[in-house]
Amino acid sequence: MNLKLARQTRVLVIDDQVLAKGYLKYSLEELGFQNIEYADRASNALSAIRRNHYDLIVCSYDLKNEQDGYFLYDQLKEHNELPPSTAFVFISADTTADIVHSIVELQPDDFLAKPFTVRELDRRLGRLLTRKKALKPVYQLIEQSTLDKALLELENFLTEPKNSEFFPLALKLKGELLLACGHYEEAREFYQAIINVQNFTWAQLGLIKSYISLDQDEEAEKLVIELALKQDSMLAAYDLLAALQIKHHEFEDALESVEVASAISPRNLHRHAKALDLSRLTHDYESQFEAAKKIVKIAKNSIHDKPEIYLNVARSGIDFAMTAEEEHTKRLIKQSTEYLKQLKSNFPKADIDDQLKVIDARMLYLEDEVDNARALLNQLNNDAWETESIEGLLDKAKAFHEVGIQDHALKILDMIERRCNNDPAQSDLFLQYVQQEKVEKTEIKLSPKALNNNAVIQYQRGDLQKALETFRQAFTIMPKNPSIALNLLQATAINLKESSSDAAKESLNSTLIHNCLKTIESGRLSEEQEQRYQRVKSVLKDLT
Repeated sequence: MNLKLARQTRVLVIDDQVLAKGYLKYSLEELGFQNIEYADRASNALSAIRRNHYDLIVCSYDLKNEQDGYFLYDQLKEHNELPPSTAFVFISADTTADIVHSIVELQPDDFLAKPFTVRELDRRLGRLLTRKKALKPVYQLIEQSTLDKALLELENFLTEPKNSEFFPLALKLKGELLLACGHYEEAREFYQAIINVQNFTWAQLGLIKSYISLDQDEEAEKLVIELALKQDSMLAAYDLLAALQIKHHEFEDALESVEVASAISPRNLHRHAKALDLSRLTHDYESQFEAAKKIVKIAKNSIHDKPEIYLNVARSGIDFAMTAEEEHTKRLIKQSTEYLKQLKSNFPKADIDDQLKVIDARMLYLEDEVDNARALLNQLNNDAWETESIEGLLDKAKAFHEVGIQDHALKILDMIERRCNNDPAQSDLFLQYVQQEKVEKTEIKLSPKALNNNAVIQYQRGDLQKALETFRQAFTIMPKNPSIALNLLQATAINLKESSSDAAKESLNSTLIHNCLKTIESGRLSEEQEQRYQRVKSVLKDLT
């Protein structure tokens, strides 16, 4: 370690373990560091970082108090509170695969596995701080948001032979700056030139981002699929694949890609939130419920641990219960209620009375107490829509629609859409979901729970055309429900059998029938339903 560099370096150590902190203090002082500060809680560290500039932050990955280092770093990056000139190093005794993936995904400057020696600390910190010092003029321009100037400074840096040991990092940074500045064609040419010399993973990922930005999606897809098969690039590749699929409105495929990435690195809340939005868009209520539960589990004791995430689990559970078989409804209501108990225990002073009334009304509706549900909704304050959370408003719209007050539900959805359009922080996926809800709730007046029941009654009365239309509506908002898919398939088969027109028979190859078959084959049927399914398949086969 360069002694002068060590003495000039202002250090913040974040660790809540007394022995670990003591060893780190001894090690840093042995290497010549003098200006060292300590924090044992993430909140204290956050305050210190907001007050002071540190050249080096050494942070324990697993802080037991309040929140862990993962979320601290995530928040610093998300809110641009960690200057690029500051070196950030994670230390952790846990080196299991999901921890390592989580840390690599965050891209700190370095990661040290405990236990480590003073010699190893010397080597790693010496190299890191020397690198940061060499590129400090570039980092300072980035901190000032003058990215084009930073790019020019970096170009000059790369022309100096004395900087050759830092060229690998500088080249990676150049690609990132080209993308950030919107120079996509130049970025594509740059990354391709790097790959022609050496096939770095970071260059391949950068090339994919360039392709996507240039709408060269076929080239992007070919390369991303290759990278998805490689261990070191799998996580980033699945994220980029999901981005491509979302761009082309292939939401079911995108949800699958996001879930694969989430399994590799399970602590990323942003990815679970994306899974939540995608599952709502695809009417995959089970996946929605699972994503909401994961968010609560991962966010516990972190800055993301807020009343809204518990409410969202309860809401997702009710959405699932509205569309599930009757025998599963009570279990889902019970699970939703448990999360509300956790919410009240963890946040006893939270101002959520109206939101709880909406949830209670939806539960009453599930228990066929429609009048009581409507009476509870009539107690709500309708003057606070502008300040109410968007998720709260969305749940309110669903509740009013379920009890038959459709106009009110649509007015609320209009309000949500306007707020989403005026809020750049709202994701495009969520806005698309709101727009989808508006279309569906305008065209389909009945709740998910009522649709299938009405269709069955119409079918039993012999009104096949009405039953067919109602089954179609039910399948539109419950495409993962095998019972509804079977009912729709059976009604369609009978309608085709009774029709003599060639046009009707040509519709046998329709997307609707294909989707019904797909849902049934991937779901579970009772013995009676299975027998019915085999008869329906036989009818369809005869018709072809």
